[in-house]
Amino acid sequence: MKLIDRFLPLISNDVGIDLGTANTLVYMRGKGIVVNEPSVVAVNQKTNQVVAVGKTARDMLGRTPGHLVAVRPLVDGVVSDFEATEEMIAYLINQAQGVSRKMLGPRAVIGVPAGITNVEMRAVKDAAQNAGAREVHIVEEPVAAALGVRMPIREAVGSMIVDIGGGTVDIAVLSLGGIVRAKNLRSAGDKLNQDIISYVRSEFKILIGEKTAEEVKMAIGSVIEGNSNIEAVVRGRDLITGLPREIILTDQDVREAISQSIDTLIEAVREVLETTPPEILADVMRSGITLAGGGAMLRGLDQLLAQWLKVPVTVADDPLTAVARGTGVILENLALHQDLLLEYGEDF
Repeated sequence: MKLIDRFLPLISNDVGIDLGTANTLVYMRGKGIVVNEPSVVAVNQKTNQVVAVGKTARDMLGRTPGHLVAVRPLVDGVVSDFEATEEMIAYLINQAQGVSRKMLGPRAVIGVPAGITNVEMRAVKDAAQNAGAREVHIVEEPVAAALGVRMPIREAVGSMIVDIGGGTVDIAVLSLGGIVRAKNLRSAGDKLNQDIISYVRSEFKILIGEKTAEEVKMAIGSVIEGNSNIEAVVRGRDLITGLPREIILTDQDVREAISQSIDTLIEAVREVLETTPPEILADVMRSGITLAGGGAMLRGLDQLLAQWLKVPVTVADDPLTAVARGTGVILENLALHQDLLLEYGEDF
């Protein structure tokens, strides 16, 4: 170990960031996950200043006056608004460090969707460096998630993970420290919210907001029929009268609304399995598929996938934090996991 490597922890923090479309989580070495905030930034258009980040900004969605705009700076897992992303990362890093801030900026490991382009990766790196990180490393989210749930990805055995986030679904088969087969699906949690909005609009002629749709999905969303019907009260604007109106949505309504997107997800996982080498496929049949990410908590999704794919499917413990925990595993021994990181200019 170099002499400088012994002293760096005294003057600089190590942080892992799961930069998600819906939520951003920050892991701090030695402390675990210290920040879990929605990926939303509120901007004052008159002064061009950021006025709120995270939960405070999310509470403003759909409720702001004309000069205030609440935006999601990440779309489909990649940077769409560079300045807002930079402000958000800076805020979250500062919040994570708190009183533990040290002399040098932190070393950061950031999770990004599989198959990200060089331009998209450069945007993430630049945003993090401009936000104060002195050193930035990039890892693909399915690799980080697999490390976070302690899958044996370095062994000569096949493992399969499906990371269902807000903007993307990352499906990956891993073996010997690398991705054997992968597919990135830009149809995830946010798409399910839009499905619910469209369904309520067409069936009930009511307009609801994205936040309401997400609350409905989390409260009564499911993909298989249960023993009892569950309901939720939904309030929105009647498209015919223009007045407020209240309706009752059932879990059956939500299943019908999201069925097409769920079918797309099942088909994408099937495509990855169909192109997986037979020896690795045999391993996956034994060990099963692991679901991670916030979307893994959708009721009955593991059972539905197992039913259609004829492979055991399990939901990871605390699936929402899997990627963030994986960045923490990398930070614990960066030299050992160097080969798992993406380099700028790498052809992938």
